[in-house]
Amino acid sequence: MKKKIVINIQTNCEKCRTEAMKAAAKALGVNSVEVQGEDKKRMVVIGEGVDAAALTKLVRKKIKNASLEMVQQL
Repeated sequence: MKKKIVINIQTNCEKCRTEAMKAAAKALGVNSVEVQGEDKKRMVVIGEGVDAAALTKLVRKKIKNASLEMVQQL
């Protein structure tokens, strides 16, 4: 079953955002990753069978400041 996972990322650095996106894209089951919002502080991940907590922890290892906002079944 597909899931939409929204993670808040607190960074102003474009390189840091890119690193977070790369880390999320490598996670098992991830189909797409994109940054949304005016301030680019929301990372939206769509995938099948993705563990939201593990994904957030993986992103947090890269940029230190990430929190899980929402998980939605598609």
